[in-house]
Formats: sequence, C-alpha cells, structure tokens
Amino acid sequence: MTHGNILHRDWYAILDASPSDCFQELKQKYQRLVLLYHPDKQSPDAATVEVEQRVERFIEVDQAWKILSNEETKRAYDLQRRAHELKQSWPVDAHICLDDMDWDDGEQVYRYGCRCSGEFIIGKEETEEEEESVICCDTCSLSIEVKRAI
Repeated sequence: MTHGNILHRDWYAILDASPSDCFQELKQKYQRLVLLYHPDKQSPDAATVEVEQRVERFIEVDQAWKILSNEETKRAYDLQRRAHELKQSWPVDAHICLDDMDWDDGEQVYRYGCRCSGEFIIGKEETEEEEESVICCDTCSLSIEVKRAI
C-alpha cells in the first residue's frame, strides 16, 4: 500500500475508534463491525438497497483496518492527520521549498531533517495537489510549510 494521500476518510471514525486506541482495541472494533456488516451475515429477505449499503460499509471497515492495522500505513496516516490539523491556521516554524527536500525513491516521498533529528515527510501526490502544504515532524511538534517550485 502506498503512502499517498490516505487522508480522504477518517479511518478511525469508520471503526468507531480513536487514535489513542491500542492495536488490540482497534482489532476488537474491526472484528465487531466485520461480523455486523459481512455479506454472508445479511438476511436473505433484506432489501437490495440495504444489502448494497451494508456491503459498502463492510468494504469501508476493511479498508480502515488495512490502514490502521499496518504499523507503517497507520504512522503515515497519523502524520497526514496531524499535518491536516496544523493547516488549521497553526503557526509554522519554517518555510521550505520542495527543491530543498531530499527525494526518497524507495518510499516515493520527500524528506527534510528536523532540528530534533526527526524528519518531515511528504508524499509526491500531496505535493502535486497543492501549491503549499504544512507538514509536521514525525517526532516533535515543529511544523514547516513546503512550497512547490513553480
């Protein structure tokens, strides 16, 4: 699974969970919802529209679990959530041009070192969508604004 913009949905809300839930709590919530919405558990006399809605919900729950059960994708998602929160008129510690960041070909992301020894990480897709993005360090509370080179 790529680290592209996975922020288009609130995966925690889909699982009726919160970011502070531990892995076991997330797993229990996922299992409860999967049993509730699984296509094999649907009533044979249910309306077609209701069955389709429950199948869509089942797919959403499954997607949420795929993201939140994998440590790497959960971390990327949590970072994107944090960066999105920072865009809500929070202060920025520095303004960086995308050209000043290092391209990581293996992960398909741009990286920039933080003074705390952490990193600012932004996906290629996110840089193409917006002219400027605010991202936060993966270890401290500092944030930077990344401007795309024009």
